[in-house]
Amino acid sequence: MITIRRSDTLGTARSDGLAIRCHFAFADWQDPARTHDGRLRAVNLGTVAPGGRYRLGPEQGVDILTWLQSGTAVAHMDGFPREDVCAGGLHLAGTGRGCATVDWQAGPQGASFIQFWLLSDIEGTTPAQEVRAAFPRLEDGGFRIIASGFPEDDPEEVETIADGAPVALSACARLLHAAIPAGEGAAYRTDPDRDLYLVVVSGDVRIQDSLLHGGDAAALTGLTDVTVIADAPAVVLLADVAA
Repeated sequence: MITIRRSDTLGTARSDGLAIRCHFAFADWQDPARTHDGRLRAVNLGTVAPGGRYRLGPEQGVDILTWLQSGTAVAHMDGFPREDVCAGGLHLAGTGRGCATVDWQAGPQGASFIQFWLLSDIEGTTPAQEVRAAFPRLEDGGFRIIASGFPEDDPEEVETIADGAPVALSACARLLHAAIPAGEGAAYRTDPDRDLYLVVVSGDVRIQDSLLHGGDAAALTGLTDVTVIADAPAVVLLADVAA
């Protein structure tokens, strides 16, 4: 089953003074029909002005993944050092048993981001922060796992990601990225009891008979094989979560 979510149907919430575009109910924007998708709690889009700051907290029991679409930012989670994040980079704030604050301060050109909130599957874990840079040299048009809660996706545990490995989640979930050339496709296989949520960052793509443009999204349920075809050069993010 495929449910399309057009960009002009997203909600708008005010969070720490920032206008956030929301795929699911968040902050002061509530929609009983769109509270979550499986263990995917939120998908938010935001833009921070040059030098501006976006702050959240306190939070617990959720992995907050912030993918930087453009610009630069300095991410800081309470109790951890500040981390630089550049366009295409990913910041993980694993809130575990609780974190007081997590914030992102935009660089001189500002920053735009897409944020995925994944509900943790284990209670009381130690909070964690991790950053994964973009690895454009590894892009081959297919899906690449950039965050995962499955040990088999990255058998080596290292503090600094230098080989394109995914950041480690406490949720049994994956976040994948694909930069697809026009006329080509990216394929992904999962279990039928998983929920998939695809966000089109840019470009035009097709899933079966459905055409999606930049800013659109698709919720996919009951599927084992998904192929995303790019009508124009496209960048997409795909969340794979427990139903």
